[in-house]
Amino acid sequence: MELGEDTLARRRRVLGEDHPDTLRTASHLAIWRGELRRAEGAVELGEDTLARRRRVLGEDHPDTLVTASNLASRLGELGRVEEAVELGEDALARLRRVSGEDHPDTLATASNLAIRLADLGRAEEAVELDQDALARLRRVSGEDHPDTLATASNLAIRLADLGRVEEAVELGEDALARLRRVSGEDHPTTLTTASNLAVDLGGAGRVEEAVELGEDTLARRRRVLGEDHPDTLATASNLAIRLGGLGRVEEAGELGEDTLARRRRVLGEDHPDTLVTARWLSTLLRRK
Repeated sequence: MELGEDTLARRRRVLGEDHPDTLRTASHLAIWRGELRRAEGAVELGEDTLARRRRVLGEDHPDTLVTASNLASRLGELGRVEEAVELGEDALARLRRVSGEDHPDTLATASNLAIRLADLGRAEEAVELDQDALARLRRVSGEDHPDTLATASNLAIRLADLGRVEEAVELGEDALARLRRVSGEDHPTTLTTASNLAVDLGGAGRVEEAVELGEDTLARRRRVLGEDHPDTLATASNLAIRLGGLGRVEEAGELGEDTLARRRRVLGEDHPDTLVTARWLSTLLRRK
């Protein structure tokens, strides 16, 4: 990250802010910031880079559209979901026309857009989009490609949102087994799939399995990502809920209180995830 920041500063000074190489570095740096969950910094840099690429390269240039797609993802992470969907839909329509429906950038944009459509409650549209993207990825990239498996994992979440829990679990279990083999047990995508599957197992009534998988995933995410990483906290929050469902109320409350304190510090008091944890914990404490 420090190297990227330094490279961008140097390229801006030597080449100028609108030079294609400068904009390429800025686009990559915005992605890295997003991966480190520095969403606000990623959005600020992404918005500036998108405006410049539109002006320098044009609105339909593939690099411009990839920047738009990445920015849409970061906007969604900040809770600016309607903006994210509007930008993602426009980027997807343009990529389909410019790069083709089977191009990896098009399919990645489709998968990311499905996540934000679901956030807006448009779950059926999200499932339809993910199913199409998954079918194309399986054909183009193969069943074991990491992008294919990440999309399968996302589709499993969407199916569960529609109450199709058995389908979600079956798809999630297959994706997790493949990711463990292809990417390793500690890979971020593997851990995301495991965390999501734990939720779906709980929804299917397989609560003990959900807790076992959740505990393993939480331990791995704490080690790989750190205790305060938003993804770690998401797993902790879900695990607390499952522990409560098993009647392990003291453990659930302790984990929930720790998660809430960390989310308040990391995400802020008003972040949707913080509010969800606060409401659930309040309900749990009334049961004690």
